[in-house]
Amino acid sequence: MRRFFSPRQLAHAPAQELHNGGFTAYAESPDRAEAILTAIGGAEAPTDAGLGPIAAVHRADYLDFLQQAPGLWAEAGRPGDVIGYVWPVVGRRPLNLQRIDALVGRYSFDASTPLARETWDAAYWSCQSALAALGAVLGGDRAAFALCRPPGHHAGADYLGGYSYLNAAAVVAETARAAGKARVAILDIDYHHGNGTQDIFWERGDVFYASLHADPATDYPFYWGHADERGDGAGAGATLNLPLPQGTRLEAFRRAQAQALEAIAGFSPDLLVVSFGADTWEGDPISHFKLTTEDYAVLARDIAAAGWPSVLLMEGGYAIEALGGNVASFLGGW
Repeated sequence: MRRFFSPRQLAHAPAQELHNGGFTAYAESPDRAEAILTAIGGAEAPTDAGLGPIAAVHRADYLDFLQQAPGLWAEAGRPGDVIGYVWPVVGRRPLNLQRIDALVGRYSFDASTPLARETWDAAYWSCQSALAALGAVLGGDRAAFALCRPPGHHAGADYLGGYSYLNAAAVVAETARAAGKARVAILDIDYHHGNGTQDIFWERGDVFYASLHADPATDYPFYWGHADERGDGAGAGATLNLPLPQGTRLEAFRRAQAQALEAIAGFSPDLLVVSFGADTWEGDPISHFKLTTEDYAVLARDIAAAGWPSVLLMEGGYAIEALGGNVASFLGGW
């Protein structure tokens, strides 16, 4: 299987994040990608497909914000990385704000996703890696893997959060649609719900989104991912959320994944995008499922058996000592 990653994705390295009420070291560190690369034997550098595919998913004002925010932060005399501290009530987001503090609140939903000067470039090349994997599959490969770092599934069309700035899964799905794939399915098997992906396709009937994740009644991102969220308008019924309790092990996870795959089969996709998170591992420091390294090969075999052309994208996973082995197990199972 071809694998894609740009070394420019390593430059994004915020110093700290706000987590559970206190500042702590940033969990989505470059060490994650380096551990994966070591375990899978490296990856090809992607070519630059340009901003167009990203701009087809994300709003222009949001893309401008991502590029300009670190400079505006510094001009305001603020040290370090951009971290928000005030957010408007839902639906109260005027667009004519100028102060950087207000802009951060306008374009984000948490304080665990700081912006550094290198963030834009890293997120941009994360998407380019994803697009390169898509290109391989469109060119005839059965599957390809992109080491997307920073991850993407929490980023909406006009907001960041959950360590995510640009939504690579959405960019791949939208680009595949533009390339003639009439129906695209996204299977999200990260510990946390991919709220950004859901939001982007909420009213779309041509992209099916299925997610297995920790129950948002107990886990981040809380406000998305409940079982009764099924899409709206043309997208009614094109979203499937399967929340699972903390402590979930392989048997229950595999059963839920089979339910998701059955729903995807009913959609008859021309392409599958897999948002894969290894934060479902039993020792992950910020998550609470109980999957083992060997379990990832089982889950991958189940998905691969469906036979859809597939683009595999990296999302979460924060136990760096085990992360490479977990990703290698998933790719090996495929």
